[in-house]
Amino acid sequence: MNRRIRRGVVAATALTLAVTAPAAAAHAAPRPGADPARATLPAGDGWASEGTGTTGGAAAVASRVFTATTWAEFRAALAVPGTEPRIVKVVGTLNATAAGCAAFEAPGYDFARYLADYDPAVWGYENVVSGPQEDLRAASATAQGKAVKVGVPANTTIVGVGRHAGITGGSLQVQGVDNVVVRNLTLESPLDCFPQWDPTDGATGAWNSEYDSLVVYGSTHVWIDHNTFTDGSRPDSSLPTHFGELYQQHDGELDVVRGADLVTVSWNVFTDHDKTLMIGNSDSAGATDRGRLRVTLHHNLFENVVERAPRVRFGKVDAYNNHFVVPSSAYAYSFGIGQESQLHAEKNAFTLAEDVPAGRVLKKWKDAPVTTTGNYVNGRPVDLLALHNTQFPEELLRPDAGWTPTLRTHVDHPRAVPALVDGGAGAGRFC
Repeated sequence: MNRRIRRGVVAATALTLAVTAPAAAAHAAPRPGADPARATLPAGDGWASEGTGTTGGAAAVASRVFTATTWAEFRAALAVPGTEPRIVKVVGTLNATAAGCAAFEAPGYDFARYLADYDPAVWGYENVVSGPQEDLRAASATAQGKAVKVGVPANTTIVGVGRHAGITGGSLQVQGVDNVVVRNLTLESPLDCFPQWDPTDGATGAWNSEYDSLVVYGSTHVWIDHNTFTDGSRPDSSLPTHFGELYQQHDGELDVVRGADLVTVSWNVFTDHDKTLMIGNSDSAGATDRGRLRVTLHHNLFENVVERAPRVRFGKVDAYNNHFVVPSSAYAYSFGIGQESQLHAEKNAFTLAEDVPAGRVLKKWKDAPVTTTGNYVNGRPVDLLALHNTQFPEELLRPDAGWTPTLRTHVDHPRAVPALVDGGAGAGRFC
C-alpha cells in the first residue's frame, strides 16, 4: 500500500528526476570496485565531517580486519584491545537472542505471577511496583542487557557484507568514543523480554522497555549510512496487551544522546516503528547537551513510523532531502520540537495519506524556534510551520532556528526525493 502511494507522487516528477538524479546517485553508492569497508565520510557531508572528519576503521591493517558470522564472533571482534583502526565485517544475520528469553530468566521469575501481583485491581495506580517478582524481573533484564548490548570502540567501521547482512536482537552502544562508521546492516529492533509495568505512567499505566538498535552516547564523529532499521518479524501489532495496555517490547531504533556530537545519518531506512529516533534524552541535560547534539539527517526514508523522526532537544539538527511516508492517521508527528532545539528542516518530501493533516508533521514539546523551508507534501510546496500554526493554534511554534547549515555536499529538489531515496536508501543498496 505504501509503495503505491509513493508511485503516484514519483510518476508526476519524471522530468525533475531526470535532471537531479545523477548528482544524488553518486552519494548512494561507492565507486565501482571500491571496498565499502574502507569508505570514509566525504568532506562536507554533514556534521560528522566537521573538524577531523569521520574515517572509522578505513586504515585498518590486515590483522585488525575481522569477519563475524555469529553474535559471539562479533562481540569478540569488538572486544579486541586497542584503539587502532579496526574493521568488522558482518556476514549473514547475527542473532543476539537465539537462545530465547528463557535463557535470561532469573530463577524464580514467573511472568504469570508478575501479572497477578501487579494487576491494577490488586496493586492500584498510585505506586511504582516493588517486591520479589519485580526484583526478579529486574535481574532477568540485567542478564539480557549484558547479552545483547555490545560496545563499539573508537576508530571502528562495522559493515555488512552483501545485500543480506544484519543483526537481530542486538544493541550497538557507541559510548564515549570518537570516529565510528556503521554501514549496510539490517538492524531488527531488540525485543525486550522483560518490560517493566509502571502503573504511574499516565492515567492508565504503561509497559516500558529497554534496548535501542543503535545508541550514540557521549561520542563524536559518527557516520551511520545505508542501514535499515526495522521491527522486522515482531512489529507492535504482533504484541499482546496486558492491563489494557500494549505489552511494549520495543524501545527506539536510533538514539543520539548524553553529549553526543557531530553525527551524520545518511541513506538509511527507518520503518514500522513507534518511537523512532531521539536526539537528546532529557530536558534537564543542558549541562551535558547544550552546544552539542549536532546531527545531520539526509536522504533517509521514514516509512510507517509513528513519531520521533526525529524528536530533538538542544541540538542543531539539519534534516534535508528525507522522505516521510505516512499511510494512516495512526501517525503522531515527524519533527518533535523540544527543549532549546534548533531544527533546520529543508527540502524534505512527505507522502501523506488523505486523512493526515500536513500540520501534524511538526509537534511542539517545548518552546523553541524551527526553520522549515522548501518542503513538499504529496508533490506540492507547503509551508509546514505556517500550516502547523494554523491547524494547531494551541501549540504555536516560532520561526527561524537561528543558523544556516553549510555542511552539505548536494541538495536535491524535493520533488526528486521520493524516487531517489526509495531507490537508494537502506541496507543492500550499494552492494
